[in-house]
Formats: sequence, C-alpha cells, structure tokens
Amino acid sequence: MGWYFLHSLLNGVNKYSTSLGKVWLSVIFIFRVLVLVVAAETVWGDEQSDFVCNTQQPGCRNVCYDRFFPISHIRLWVFQLLLVSVPSFLIGMHVSQRKKSKKNIKIFNQNADRRKMKIDAPLLRTYVVSLVFKMLFEASFMYLFYWIYEGYQMVRLVKCSEYPCPNTVDCFISRPTEKTIFTVFMLVISALCILLNVAELCYLIVRYCIIHFRTFCLPVTENNIKA
Repeated sequence: MGWYFLHSLLNGVNKYSTSLGKVWLSVIFIFRVLVLVVAAETVWGDEQSDFVCNTQQPGCRNVCYDRFFPISHIRLWVFQLLLVSVPSFLIGMHVSQRKKSKKNIKIFNQNADRRKMKIDAPLLRTYVVSLVFKMLFEASFMYLFYWIYEGYQMVRLVKCSEYPCPNTVDCFISRPTEKTIFTVFMLVISALCILLNVAELCYLIVRYCIIHFRTFCLPVTENNIKA
C-alpha cells in the first residue's frame, strides 16, 4: 500500500518531467522499488538470526551484531528512496500553487513554430533545485553506507570485543557474497541515478540558453538583414 501511494505521487509529477526525468522515475521503480519488494527481504531476512558468534556469553551476539550492523540495509535503502523522492514533490507543490493562480504550468510550452518555444522560469528553478537535492541525497547515502559498514563488501568473518563478550570473539555473517553483490547493485543504481540527474540538469541549462538565444538574438538578426 505504501509503495502504491509513493508511485501515485511520483507518477503525478512525471507528466511535468523531461524525457530524462521519466527515465529516472522508471529506474527508481524498476531497479529500486521492485528489487526491494521482491528480493531484499529474501537476501537480508536472515541477517540477524544467522549472525553467529563462537561464544555462548549472553548478550555478546546482540552487541556484536549492533556493532557491525547499526541499521538494517533494507531500512536504510527505504529511507534513501523516500528522501530521494521528496524533491520531486516540490514540483508537484509548485504546480498546485500555479494552478491556483491560473498560470501556465509547463516547463516548456512548445508551439508550432519552435522559435516561439518559451520556458517557464519559476518552475524551471524549482525543477533545478529538486535535481540538486536528489544528487546531494544520493551522494550522501553512498558515503553513509561506506562510513557505517566500513566499506561496501560484506566480509565473512568479523572480530568483536564489545562488552559483555568475555574476550575477542569471531562472528560470522551469513551469505556475505550474495549480500555484497546486492549492495554493489544498489550502489550502482544510485550512481546511475546521479548520472541521470546530472544529464537532466545539463539538458535543462543548455535548453534554457538555446531558447533565450533564439528569443533575444534571432529578432535582432532578422532586423539587421532587412535593414
């Protein structure tokens, strides 16, 4: 139900997006939402139950698990997905506000003559700000994963000396190779989303410059030719 609600909100914003923005949204739902719903629970469902330490000291396994996995990968990915999606809602809020004031709400209003194409500057600014925040959130979470888990690779053996462990004990992570592959896949998707955001930002800037060049320069050129 929660994923359907998120999809409905982003899908409403989708019609005001560029082609690259639509590709970004497809990547979000195909390679993030579907993967989290279908595969993540299977891969990480045994994360705590199969975390085994070679000691019977009460509480030792729990504190060691908390030491190496302070937050669940799944919860962190869901939190990342929600934060990355929030900037897109800025566009929806902006559109709603513009509808109330009965103004045109499209980024590009393309007429039959391409030289008459105009850009909606206020919505463009909101769109650019949303792209910048998306990139910041993506990059921040990529660093956060590296900082929390001390790298992107799940090792097989970790050593723990946290209290109440009687000494330095060996703890074993279940299916570390599969979890490493899954983690790298999600990080690659984050990097892909950043690249799409950068490409979309460059596209908007170039398109904006071209439109203004045609608006201000072409009439002058035509007048000079007539003169």
